[in-house]
Amino acid sequence: MSHPPAAPYRGDFIAWPGVCGFIGEGGAGGPAIQPHAHYAIQLALGAPKGLRVQHGRHAEWQACAGALVPSRSTHTIDVTACEFSLVLFIEPETPAGRALAARLQGRPELLPDEVLACSDRLAHAWRVERSHDAVREVCTQLLQSLSGTAAPQPSDPRVLAAIERIHQHVVQPITLPELAQAAHLSPGRFRHLFVEQTGMPLRTYVLWRRLLHVWTLLTEGESLAGAAHAAGFADSAHLSRTARTMFGLPPSVLQVKGPLSTARREAALQRATTTGPVSVWRKAARSATSAGDS
Repeated sequence: MSHPPAAPYRGDFIAWPGVCGFIGEGGAGGPAIQPHAHYAIQLALGAPKGLRVQHGRHAEWQACAGALVPSRSTHTIDVTACEFSLVLFIEPETPAGRALAARLQGRPELLPDEVLACSDRLAHAWRVERSHDAVREVCTQLLQSLSGTAAPQPSDPRVLAAIERIHQHVVQPITLPELAQAAHLSPGRFRHLFVEQTGMPLRTYVLWRRLLHVWTLLTEGESLAGAAHAAGFADSAHLSRTARTMFGLPPSVLQVKGPLSTARREAALQRATTTGPVSVWRKAARSATSAGDS
């Protein structure tokens, strides 16, 4: 019996500190996912059905509504038959990551159909609202329900000042002693305070910020090599190694284009009609979107 061909994949890369991933519809032509293992904990959802996961290189494929995959566990997923899918990579050192790691105990977990209760809201935030913030809110609520933790909200003014400095100088080298000195703390005390407030080590946080900046530039039409350089990576190979280490995929897949990327480009074009030459408004757009992803 023949099956209808899968719809072409249309999606977006989504990211905020501690979490990144893909949201999209259809399956054909989407990111090619081979058996692999990576540092991030992975959450995959497929609606209304069609998601398949394989744990290990030679295990049987299993159909499910969703799955959680622990850090360093070899796996792959297939979203070809899904109408709508979400794949998130969660940094293990965040509060949600630590709670999920404790839940999984190194073993993958298939999730029940009830996990898809958020899919309609998620699809609306992505397709209709075309809002990265709205997608982030639904994803955050989903992660909170699965992990039993709330995302940390930094409140210490010294950490807030450090975060702002990182945002403003994301393309430049920034060190722990430099930030600690500005906060009038020892490097050891500042390191502890930063992790306590953000849920992430400083080095990991800076890498996330640079990856977010790469994504912003790519959605505005920058080349991969140009985005890597502009975000403070030595070259595209350095960016590729970082992306593969943090979520198991090459940075080229960040270039998938969906409603979120389209909305960003439309906003940039709108600014172009009111603020003058491209060289001026594009720089402003990059600065604004980079700050808006915090």
